[in-house]
Amino acid sequence: MNRLEVAEPSVPFARVLMVVLWPAFLMACVSSGVIFSMVDPDELILMDHQIHMSSLGFYTLGFLVFWFLGTVASSITVLLMLTGRTRPA
Repeated sequence: MNRLEVAEPSVPFARVLMVVLWPAFLMACVSSGVIFSMVDPDELILMDHQIHMSSLGFYTLGFLVFWFLGTVASSITVLLMLTGRTRPA
């Protein structure tokens, strides 16, 4: 090993998974609360058709979409953090 290189400890996959999923979950909770306090699912119209879904189903679908978006954002952050480390030659 070169004296400029530093051995990086490996990060357990479960820890990386929680670093990604926990902030995404919190973001989904806040986003769902904010969006659905302003939008009534019974009044949503998509391309001139009213959406026929129960309110609970719509809240669940919205929460999962927000959680997915937060997971993508957190995953990109972790990916950039892990690949952004450069070692001097």
